[in-house]
Amino acid sequence: MAEVTLLDGGMGQELLARSGDKPTPLWATQVMLDHPGLVRQVHADYFAVGATVATTNTYAIHHDRLVKAGLDDRFASLHMQALAEAAAARAEHGSGRIAGSLGPLVASYRPETHPPHDEAVAKYAEIAGLLAPVVDVFLAETVASLAHARAVLEGARVGGRPVWISVTVDDEDGARLRSGEPVAALGPIVERGGAAAVLANCSAPEAMAAALEELARFGLPFGAYANGFQQITKAFLKDSPTVDALAGRPEMTPARYAEFAITWVGMGATIVGGCCETGPAHIAEIARRLKAAGHRLV
Repeated sequence: MAEVTLLDGGMGQELLARSGDKPTPLWATQVMLDHPGLVRQVHADYFAVGATVATTNTYAIHHDRLVKAGLDDRFASLHMQALAEAAAARAEHGSGRIAGSLGPLVASYRPETHPPHDEAVAKYAEIAGLLAPVVDVFLAETVASLAHARAVLEGARVGGRPVWISVTVDDEDGARLRSGEPVAALGPIVERGGAAAVLANCSAPEAMAAALEELARFGLPFGAYANGFQQITKAFLKDSPTVDALAGRPEMTPARYAEFAITWVGMGATIVGGCCETGPAHIAEIARRLKAAGHRLV
């Protein structure tokens, strides 16, 4: 049986659910500001149910978002707070790795908003430099285009940590990125960029098999962590959206989601977990099924 890295589940939606706060354009960053310690508790709960990786709550900490909220002077300190909460949870648990999240610049799912290459590289490099002293790997998340992939791999390289790059794919055609470009075209980019693993995330679970068929050809460890949204709405694709424009899928229970994850492992995936609208119960069920099948969580 395989050794499988079990990522955690969603952070932002889990924080909103636990806090009961109204969503803002700052999303998980705002909750971390208003409820110190809550991020650590979410990390701790994921570790407790079997996750072997804590993904830092840094996905949405970007200058473009903080400037709008008048909080750009807290850019570095917010990264430090997110790192401290992840590190505290790992120390309490006694094992596990920390993945430094590098979320998309400007907006998720909107490749047309990605900045010019040099500007994007500099911004990713700045974040990588802040995260590097604490994290074990960088996790470049929700990469929506080939240009995004090139920039984040180049920027993260300065941090001197392995980079796992994770793409978001079309919910109806998992062989294509959100940009419409083929997932297959990522091959030369991840090779030149020195990626250590390739994944697909924040897309419908049903789309992941097609994505994994393409990612498996790159000769790197690969995997997936899907979301539980009904669909990415037009309202969410506007400027400065809030996540109340999105709705979860009530039928995506831990048992149903775990069926998808086990299928991905059956395809050769060695890194699985959950994204938005998945929580500790989903990760617990994946862990249970992986162990029952004889896999070892690493």
